[in-house]
Amino acid sequence: MAAPKDPRPCSIADALALVGEKYSLLVLREVCLGNGRFDQLVRNIGAPRDVLATRLRRLVDAGILTKRAYSERPQRFEYRPTEAGLELEPVLMSLMAWGDRHLRQDGDRPMVIEHSCGNELLAVVTCEACGDPVRHQDLRAHPQVPGWTVAGPSAT
Repeated sequence: MAAPKDPRPCSIADALALVGEKYSLLVLREVCLGNGRFDQLVRNIGAPRDVLATRLRRLVDAGILTKRAYSERPQRFEYRPTEAGLELEPVLMSLMAWGDRHLRQDGDRPMVIEHSCGNELLAVVTCEACGDPVRHQDLRAHPQVPGWTVAGPSAT
């Protein structure tokens, strides 16, 4: 079956077009940890320098990171998350928790994040209105784009 000309309009697809490229979320992880200098990013991520430079440029252009010079000679920059970048931090925490649960057979976790209350952060998505944890069985999708249903494009 051929791919449809016009796939489902989707904010997840839009976000992944930006941050779903290889190394993009790892760049954000490092910058959120305070490691925003290019050499730190190369060392901690392991990305090829040219690929990393491309990801950084794209994240800056998208308003997820800011770039600021910290040395004039030689000219060097560091990257910091913008408000939009910081809003992705819970996504990183959720991915980390999922990886810890499903991909770490030995139980050893490479990183633990501590909340300001002094306890380990355990990422949980909750409903803003009622405060209940989000469970799949409690969710209902309501497509907002004309011509689309949950199952796909409606018959015309």
